[in-house]
Amino acid sequence: MTNWKYSKGLTALLLGLTVVVIGLGGLIRIYDAGESCPDWPLCFGTMGFDVSEEDQEAWYIENPDEADSRGSGHRYTTFQIFTEWFHRVLAGLFLGPLVILNWFMLRRMEEVGKEVRFASMLTVILIIWQGAIGWLTVEMDNLHWSVALHLSSALAFTMSMFWLWLTLSRAEGDLPEWISFDYSISKKWKTRVAWLSIGAFVSIFSGTFVSTTPSANAGCGVDGMPDSWPLCGGKIVDSVEDIVAQSQIIHRWFVGIMLIALIAASYSVSNGEQSNDVLRNWIWGSTALFFVNASIGAIYVLSWDLEEGFFELLSLVHLMMASLTFVTMAIAWIGCSIAEEV
Repeated sequence: MTNWKYSKGLTALLLGLTVVVIGLGGLIRIYDAGESCPDWPLCFGTMGFDVSEEDQEAWYIENPDEADSRGSGHRYTTFQIFTEWFHRVLAGLFLGPLVILNWFMLRRMEEVGKEVRFASMLTVILIIWQGAIGWLTVEMDNLHWSVALHLSSALAFTMSMFWLWLTLSRAEGDLPEWISFDYSISKKWKTRVAWLSIGAFVSIFSGTFVSTTPSANAGCGVDGMPDSWPLCGGKIVDSVEDIVAQSQIIHRWFVGIMLIALIAASYSVSNGEQSNDVLRNWIWGSTALFFVNASIGAIYVLSWDLEEGFFELLSLVHLMMASLTFVTMAIAWIGCSIAEEV
């Protein structure tokens, strides 16, 4: 039982570390440091991050095929390089090896059931996949779809770690009350909650596409209220001729549909026999988070300043809140899936 507790504690630690790694990924984006280590797994051919502009230029001369997408003369500050380097260190030297260690520990325990074994194996598969997508993102010079895929994979890995933690809790007979859903209600809501989780995921994916596509943040204009928000270029609805360039309006449509769906779900789950179920709190919480985050997105669009541009810290908060909303909704789906008939 002691070994179980060690593995469960390590799993919880890895969940926290995953959140930090995702946050660092967002920090890299808002500081425009996505290509500050143009090679992988090294950084300008070194193991460190203190690379002068002269050394950067020398490396680019030796590697002419690796020119920065912003132009051959673009150079990075030490801080920008450090954010990308530290992100890689946490993910590659700590998170990845510890996930494999956790799997190895569980694999050696004879009393471990099939569900725990599968969940731990899934975490290993997804962390290896995430490393491969990280390499692809570097190779693609942080192209919008590769960054969106990288974040999506990170969220999938996060949920696999949470699922592993839950399977360990169930194996110990210590499933927390906050994830112990009523079976009869969960059976009715499982599919609907799954669709809400998918909707939250699509909202994040489309938002990441906007934030990593040049000029897409200004796709609805920067003229303030109401032309830039809640309208888009002064229009309520506009035709989409270029999916990439007009990705912001597409993202807004997804957000609007998702907000309506969550409000409807919050109303439905509050009625009748379902009103006292723990599922209600998860759906209410997801709806509140989504609404607050939609407001943050609006504030970000309206934060444009001619000299300073957008207030990019809001973009990081927007990303983390969106991730939290998806995780909250996905946990509710897992809770519905593991509910047992009493």
